[in-house]
Amino acid sequence: MHQAHAHPTLTIFASDKGPGDAERSSIMSQAGSYLARRGARVLCLAERGTLPIPLITAVRAAGGDAAVVADASIVLPPALAGVPIEVISDRDQRLARIGGQTDAYIGLPGSLASASSLFAAWTAARQAGQARPVVLLNKNRAFEMMRGYAADVLSHGLKGYDRVIQFADSVEDVWIRASRMIEERERG
Repeated sequence: MHQAHAHPTLTIFASDKGPGDAERSSIMSQAGSYLARRGARVLCLAERGTLPIPLITAVRAAGGDAAVVADASIVLPPALAGVPIEVISDRDQRLARIGGQTDAYIGLPGSLASASSLFAAWTAARQAGQARPVVLLNKNRAFEMMRGYAADVLSHGLKGYDRVIQFADSVEDVWIRASRMIEERERG
């Protein structure tokens, strides 16, 4: 079991490609710096050419630890030399690899592709008995529709849904909520 409360591994889903929040790169940078300074190890799923470069760059600049689990489309740019990357061609195996390493999933405002990847990873982990909490940064109301879905649908069909998924309004709140949820999960 991870020592989550001291140095958790957080799988962060983020993308700066496609339509969406114009501040995504700066949000990734802020999140990467903040979480690295708190001792979190950041793990990223990179697929279909989408790699959260600002996030990984910020983690490293803050002295943190970042790693990537990727499909074959991902090639790290020279600026990310030294970042561990594990290329796994099969998507189910990629998702299982991430599920086995993470303490919590974090969703940053991004594209539909990053939200879809987060949902796929969370679902695969739950099916494998590796349920992990999810915290979504709802900056600029990026996940407002999902917040409504959680309140209207999940609350009726998933007992204790608030221990599974929470919404944060700041990067600091992401850290507080993720840390608390990881600690609660470890206590059983």
